[in-house]
Amino acid sequence: MTTAMVNVRMDVETKRDMESVCKELGMSMTTAFTIFAKKMGRERRIPFEVSIDPFYTEANLAHIRRGVAALDAGRGASHELLEDE
Repeated sequence: MTTAMVNVRMDVETKRDMESVCKELGMSMTTAFTIFAKKMGRERRIPFEVSIDPFYTEANLAHIRRGVAALDAGRGASHELLEDE
């Protein structure tokens, strides 16, 4: 079988996470991308659901940023973890 080179750019953290999962599964990133490409070609679709997680809406992220800023400024409640006895 003749092969072709495919270059993919991604951020370092995403690459590290993918490499870690691939290692746990006992495969290389090349194998993972090949599985994805073959499934996509066979099914003629992206082989998983692509959607927007509502957690990451700009309004929700702004709310989280305000909460973090308030805690950093000493406002708000803090909680301590209790150790099991």
